[in-house]
Amino acid sequence: MIDIHSHFFSPISKQTAESFGASWPWLRDEGDGGGSIMHGDEPFRPVTQSLWDPHARLAALDGFGIEVQIISATPILFGYLADLKEAQMVATVVNDLAIEHCRPNPQRLKSLCQVPLKDLKSACDELERCMTAGHVGVQIGNHVGERDLDDGQLIEFLQHCATLGAPVLIHPWDMFARQRMDRYMLQWLVAMPAETQLSILYLILSGAFERLPRSLKLCFAHGGGSFAYLLGRVDNAWHQRDIVSRDCPHPPSSYCDRFVTDSAVFSEGALTLLVEVMGQEKVLFGTDFPFPLGEQNPGQLIRRHPGLSEPAKQRLLTDNASHFFNF
Repeated sequence: MIDIHSHFFSPISKQTAESFGASWPWLRDEGDGGGSIMHGDEPFRPVTQSLWDPHARLAALDGFGIEVQIISATPILFGYLADLKEAQMVATVVNDLAIEHCRPNPQRLKSLCQVPLKDLKSACDELERCMTAGHVGVQIGNHVGERDLDDGQLIEFLQHCATLGAPVLIHPWDMFARQRMDRYMLQWLVAMPAETQLSILYLILSGAFERLPRSLKLCFAHGGGSFAYLLGRVDNAWHQRDIVSRDCPHPPSSYCDRFVTDSAVFSEGALTLLVEVMGQEKVLFGTDFPFPLGEQNPGQLIRRHPGLSEPAKQRLLTDNASHFFNF
């Protein structure tokens, strides 16, 4: 199995975080295999040792039967709205720490870099440095402040990714309507899937895919969010309203061959629909490891799915990722 969606957070101390700038997160190791990602003196998220310790990670992968795992920074480290010099510094540090995290077994642990996406040249320069250093692609957030993925500079960055042959994982972050979703983790349960669908639709309905080369490899996390479930609604709107179709020359469903998603949807019915919408070659095994909202028994949903043939399971668990990342 190849897990294409997992996260790491190296043991950045409070002192180191403060040296970056005023608001960067840090890691508090609390012993006994547990810890917290911190914002200043406030806990942001409880975490486990597998997030920062590669040996603990490899032991967990052995238990799950995962042969290869691709790690990416916890999105709280993106820092797209921070001062550019701070964001450049943090991206460099985090990317170098990602390579270090993979060093105990680089055949099994591989990394996606992050870039200071608020500035096109800085993002392209860091991507080039990281691809040379051994990263296998890049993880980006689904927006930069008010700039969505149809923004001209973000399109240019994606074009540069295609030129370098760098696969892109698009991960939701900085979710909308926080004031209405401050209970029950609703930012993660409602806003996060909506953010992902929003990003896909911006690329489709804006005509951005007409400007992006087919060689670009895009993967949307969390099964593409609510996209698959609501695609029929979007197609219907495209046929009925010219304000939906004016910049998009083809039905939205026809663009499903331009990107892939991971498999982190957590139910048989959702996975059935996702595979039906995207196709067996367009869904890649992803767990969101090691977070509590990730797949707790990695691979089980696919392996036990009664509607998938054994060749289909092999494609989802291993072959699609191998093709996407060229290893």
